[in-house]
Amino acid sequence: MFGVVTRNREECTWPEFDLAFYESKDVSGRSTEPISGAINMISCFGDNAAAESSPELVPRNREGELATRERPYFDWAYICPTHEGYREGLLEMVSEAAEANADVRLDDVGFPRQEYCYCERCNRLFEESEFDDRFAWRASVITDFIADASARIPGTTYLTLYPDPYPGHLYERAGLDIEAVEPYVDEFVIPLYDMAYSTTYWLETIASGFETLLDTPFSVELYAVDLDLDNLIHAAEVAEAYGEDVFFGYDAANAQAALRRMRADSREGKSYGPDSA
Repeated sequence: MFGVVTRNREECTWPEFDLAFYESKDVSGRSTEPISGAINMISCFGDNAAAESSPELVPRNREGELATRERPYFDWAYICPTHEGYREGLLEMVSEAAEANADVRLDDVGFPRQEYCYCERCNRLFEESEFDDRFAWRASVITDFIADASARIPGTTYLTLYPDPYPGHLYERAGLDIEAVEPYVDEFVIPLYDMAYSTTYWLETIASGFETLLDTPFSVELYAVDLDLDNLIHAAEVAEAYGEDVFFGYDAANAQAALRRMRADSREGKSYGPDSA
């Protein structure tokens, strides 16, 4: 199946798409009412607005540096996954999304990077925990959150993964213990974004890595904004060979055009006359 990821409600109903993800909360912190006609998508621990208004929510490394857009490697600001009030707010959003549509996608779940978080709360919670290893403790925090969120989702639980299938990397980077979270996830989504897709060998390599890593089905999400149509179609064909589904992100018109071309090409050369058997 082919789907779209969008912030525009009307695009969720375009007939070319088999399914649609609607960003009811994105990394900017913008939040809107979930809708019934799409799978609502919630950016969990990415939130620029909350980080700017309440810096005490933001993860810190050992040096006290905040995980915001001002730091290298971060495209948005993060919220510490151990903040109980923020977690409860997220779980309420998940429940509201699940009331609108039984399927929900959890996005931006995890700690920002390996060196986070060393805020006073995280230090205290780790010291009070049963764990001697901080990575294991971080993983328990994230697994518990995913379990709590999934329990509120009566339909399909989708979970976005950072596109790094190398053994141990998701565990160390984000606190995602794949084996531990798989029982709570029905389908993973892997965003493999490029501004051109002029080559796709890397896309095949990463998708193949996730095919080895995961027992649970996964889908591939492609970036569709301002892309050459032929390149986008080729990337979709590669992604389709590995993913359960293929989703196009943030340019529904370009995605629509790509799907129309793909479906037209698949019909070319077919004959329906009496000698076509």
